[in-house]
Amino acid sequence: MATDVVAQLADSLAKTQVTEGELSYKGQGRKFDNAKAVEEMVKEIQEFKGLQALRLEGNTYGVEAAQAIAKALETKSEFKYCYWSDMFTGRLRSEIPPALNSLGAALMTAGARLTVLDLSDNAFGPDGVKGIEKLLKSTACHTLQELRLNNCGMGIGGGKILAAALTECYKQSSAQGTPLELKVFIAGRNRLENDGATALAQAFQLMGSLEEVHVPQNGINHPGVTALATAMQHNPQLRVLNLNDNTFTKKGAIAMAQALKHLRSVQVINFGDCLVRSEGAIAIAEAVTEGLPILKELNLSFGEITGEAALLVAQSVEGKATLEKLDLNGNCLGEEGCDALREVMDGLNMGDLLGALSDDEGEPDEEDEDEDDYEEDDDVEEEEDRSVNQVSSPPSVPRPPDASSFLCLPSPDKLLKLGTKRALLFEQQVDVADAGKTAEAFLKISSVYNEEDEEVKSAVLDSIDAILRKAFASPSFQGYDFVSSLLVMLGLLKSEDKVKPVRVVPGHLQVLEYVVRQDYFPQDHIAVLEAFMSQ
Repeated sequence: MATDVVAQLADSLAKTQVTEGELSYKGQGRKFDNAKAVEEMVKEIQEFKGLQALRLEGNTYGVEAAQAIAKALETKSEFKYCYWSDMFTGRLRSEIPPALNSLGAALMTAGARLTVLDLSDNAFGPDGVKGIEKLLKSTACHTLQELRLNNCGMGIGGGKILAAALTECYKQSSAQGTPLELKVFIAGRNRLENDGATALAQAFQLMGSLEEVHVPQNGINHPGVTALATAMQHNPQLRVLNLNDNTFTKKGAIAMAQALKHLRSVQVINFGDCLVRSEGAIAIAEAVTEGLPILKELNLSFGEITGEAALLVAQSVEGKATLEKLDLNGNCLGEEGCDALREVMDGLNMGDLLGALSDDEGEPDEEDEDEDDYEEDDDVEEEEDRSVNQVSSPPSVPRPPDASSFLCLPSPDKLLKLGTKRALLFEQQVDVADAGKTAEAFLKISSVYNEEDEEVKSAVLDSIDAILRKAFASPSFQGYDFVSSLLVMLGLLKSEDKVKPVRVVPGHLQVLEYVVRQDYFPQDHIAVLEAFMSQ
């Protein structure tokens, strides 16, 4: 019965059309090696009148299969949305550029005008960027609003190629009177480093239209951060800025703080795990005090910030009526500093908006402070960058595993780094009294599930078991609310609160299928799923 319910759920998700004129093969986990394997798909594409969106993610396509699909797209002039993430699993890297070239050429032949191009989780490297270079420069991308290239391994070379292509696209579209207005740029986990980030910053500054920028985990140090800060000043509609897990140091943090003073629309700032340090935090606090009237989230976790600087950050959010969360976890406050911070937030009637401080690293000793001062005064860039990499956490105290960092930006590597105590860490981090937060944690953890990686698979299932066993064992846990929240977040049930559905990946369904088989999952909850699916 449980398997049937999940199968129905998977089928429903596959058929859900989030965009008018959409054809979806999402998350089927199928392998398409050649033209014969995609004959049925090609026929459906050809016969689909007014095709605007094609979801290919969650399958794997060979060169011949991609070429056959491309041929079918050559007549689709109304095409707008490419949801093509995670579509080359198990393929040789050399196969990916010709496959992408074929698909891009087909869109150009069709005269398509793209709105969304999502090629995340394809790990195609710099050569893969070359595979979409012509497409990005073409008229098909003059209308592009969202470019998603998360976890593609572009590297510095790929970042530079991408920047040049976007710059060319902007110049050509401007010459035609309709300049490129890219709104969302996502390129986390791509090893862009300083040179790649600096090249992209120049393109961002030229466009000036960005609303969301996500470039976490890219090995960017203060020169690249400073270049991005300068570019952000020229994007007045910026709402979300996520540079999590790069290395600001004082110089980068101060540059970014200056940029924030020029921006009025920013709602979410994620500088967690960015080593902003105390002086950088103080500069950011000043920027928050002076502006950012609609700020919702400020994440300065794991930044080696001391108690005094953290208090200034807390005081800076006074009067921010839209604030939903302030995250200062994992800094160097000490027990008294944590108490003082909570007291300040309580005094502002914002105590419930302060995130957990369970991973605080304690007050730094004088030796640590002296070493930090020496590093910041070093004017030789190579030496400073080397020092930054060596002291990304206090030398005397190893950074503890951070479940909150994983939940903020899930990745298999982060999950494994939590170690053997990961289940306990999630139990401590996730508030199982809140069914909605429990459902959100379930989806984030299950999103990194990989059937072919036994270590990751085991880590995901152990973590999910720990959270849900604890949740369902609690008399106060609202199990039906949990199921309802899952359905809402998966886009299968409408919400009065207008909750934005997550991007569904195979792991969500595979882990759900596992969960409903466990003894802690109530049979009547499975019945709820079945009843919903039969409507």
